[in-house]
Amino acid sequence: MNVFRKRPSAALVVATLALFVALGGTAGAVVSSAVPLAKRALVADNARKVGGQTASQIASQAAQAPGPASSAAGLISVKTAPWSLQADGYGDFQVTCDAGQKVVGGGWDNPGGYAHAWDDRPNASGNGWRMYITVSPNSPSSQTGTVYAVCVR
Repeated sequence: MNVFRKRPSAALVVATLALFVALGGTAGAVVSSAVPLAKRALVADNARKVGGQTASQIASQAAQAPGPASSAAGLISVKTAPWSLQADGYGDFQVTCDAGQKVVGGGWDNPGGYAHAWDDRPNASGNGWRMYITVSPNSPSSQTGTVYAVCVR
């Protein structure tokens, strides 16, 4: 007598795998809840080793020291340029960074709510941001706003 066994369906394999993952997740949750307790104990022990200062005191002193964290703000600047269009108008507007800077992002604002940006991108040389803006023909008046470029040295 020849008995053939059927292979399990893909649905059964996926369901079984999901069951094992779900059961394993419970064990992982127990372990992960114990880890924060161990971390707190380690941090408290290390704080005593550093002259009794708390972690917040040490972090405060590090922020006041000269270095990358305190000088990073000087590396980034935001440049702006105005845009203005009549109803049913369109145009390509650009804002450029200072000499020696590169653009890393940009955007625009639409205070009146009747304009749409169809394309925003860095310019060809990488030192400015461009926006192609159109204004709805239903706009009650001309629309104005600002184009922004985020520049880095």
